[in-house]
Amino acid sequence: MFKLILPLSLIIALRFLGLFLVLPILSVYAINLEGATTTLVGLAIGGYALTQMIFQIPFGMFSDKVGRKGTIIAGLLLFIIGSLVCAMASDMYTLLVGRFLQGSGAIAAVVIAMISDLVKEEQRPKAMAVMGSFIGMSFAISMLAGPTIGAYAGVSTLFYATAIMACISIYILVKKVPNPPKITHSYNGKSKFKEVFLNSNLVKMNITNFLQKGLMTFAFMIIPMVLIKTFSWDLKDLWQVYLPAMILGILAMAPAAIIAEKKGKFKEILIIGVVLFAISYLIIGTAQTATMFGVGVVVFFVGFNMHEPIMQSLATKFAKVHQRGFTLAIFNSFGYLGTFLGGILGGVFYESVSLNDIVMVIAVICVLWAVLIFTIPNPLKKKNLYISLEEINKEKLEGLHELDAIDEWYINNSENIAIVKYDQDKLSEEALKKVLK
Repeated sequence: MFKLILPLSLIIALRFLGLFLVLPILSVYAINLEGATTTLVGLAIGGYALTQMIFQIPFGMFSDKVGRKGTIIAGLLLFIIGSLVCAMASDMYTLLVGRFLQGSGAIAAVVIAMISDLVKEEQRPKAMAVMGSFIGMSFAISMLAGPTIGAYAGVSTLFYATAIMACISIYILVKKVPNPPKITHSYNGKSKFKEVFLNSNLVKMNITNFLQKGLMTFAFMIIPMVLIKTFSWDLKDLWQVYLPAMILGILAMAPAAIIAEKKGKFKEILIIGVVLFAISYLIIGTAQTATMFGVGVVVFFVGFNMHEPIMQSLATKFAKVHQRGFTLAIFNSFGYLGTFLGGILGGVFYESVSLNDIVMVIAVICVLWAVLIFTIPNPLKKKNLYISLEEINKEKLEGLHELDAIDEWYINNSENIAIVKYDQDKLSEEALKKVLK
């Protein structure tokens, strides 16, 4: 299982590392470019998320129909072009064009869907946890490496580095990642998108991703600006806040993933993370010293890293196999919409509204958010039957929809097996095999 998911996890980690590297210092870099305003700086921080949001669903649907690998390569090429434009930008508007191009390569949902294609459902929570850990580690590394490299080598160097990492990702994809199996699902080619849009659990997960990413981007907007403008720090000193945030964030990831995946306590972990978000912003907004402000930053990123390893995994648990790319595309679109608005609102309100007032509003939002998450059920553990097509009567598969115990079924043509997902409390494996034979 690890041999299958490690290359894809590395690709998605390099992709996110490329985006995250510049976030800790982008606001103080962009504000000094020709034509810069705080609103445009906020757009530069969250702008890539706007095109991510726009292209996430088309990329996801396209990958469901024509294949994952080609879609991922196309997205990485767009990301490379955008990174090079950002690296060469000498004014605010060129930087914005580059950021928009970076975001247009919307491959996150496609990579996650490909992991789901390659890994059996019983192993998928572990696979998603591994992938989430890679994302969290790339996020944590960027908090230390971004300010340090940017201070000594320049922010343009960071953008060149992101382009190089995307090239490495294409090599890994072509050379190390196997082709996903060919799947025939149980809906005979008929897409039921209403099931995705009207699924209340997926709607709540979409809102959760929207708020989480929005608060993250808003944090990256205000943290360097407050430390530099209010507490008179230098750019090269930002690591003193980001390093402890990185360490404690990484330490929080593993216990959170284990409790969520092994114990089935997904929503409990999400609620704890939201509580930490609220506490962190209250500390950030009322801090009178740089030390106390730093404590608020650390608390925020601990909460964020508790969320990150389990968010994608939980979303996939509410999705049908034939809708996985589409479902994750919508999920990630909401996240990128939050990223975009977090940057924009941060730029708009930073100079016009008291930070204390802003964090009070955020605290109220977090309370409502926690209530919303409380209504999400922890997913039930369903069982899968893997059975050779030679052992069953294929015509019997169509009749499975009439059984209340059956969640879904599909055929893996590459391995010549049928996979039936069922509720073992309602139907035994032996009884199911009898039905199929």
